[in-house]
Amino acid sequence: MLKAHLSPVMVQYFKLFSTRALITAVFLLVAASSCRKNEETQIPVPPVDFSVNINNPQYIALKSIGGWVYVTGGSKGIILYRSEESNINAFDRHSPFEVNRGCQVSVDSSDIAAIDTCSNSRFLLQTGNPISGPATQPLFSYQTNFNGQNLRVFN
Repeated sequence: MLKAHLSPVMVQYFKLFSTRALITAVFLLVAASSCRKNEETQIPVPPVDFSVNINNPQYIALKSIGGWVYVTGGSKGIILYRSEESNINAFDRHSPFEVNRGCQVSVDSSDIAAIDTCSNSRFLLQTGNPISGPATQPLFSYQTNFNGQNLRVFN
């Protein structure tokens, strides 16, 4: 009934629009499903909430920019990394590449990157982003609050 009131040009426009919309929807579905090739699940992150005083001897490396320490907690442990004067990052050591394998990252000899020896993926400790290897997701990052002496790590 509606077609009787539309011009032939308008009918062609609606057919073209419907076809394009369908093709776009199919493309988006295929693209979304292919993005999960290697990162099929998320890292299982338990609740984390602790504080450290960087003046304590076990955290003394955090007094300098580029300093880091391992602490317990999270899924596979946590790396604390002093990225700048006013910031300390906290990354879970569970590799984000093929999460189900349960691989753990470790700080490499450069002291600026963490490496997953299962996949040879490397992650910049300044940001947690992958810099080489097959990983495309960053390290899981916890929230931090740092006042110059006390660091709180939480999620």
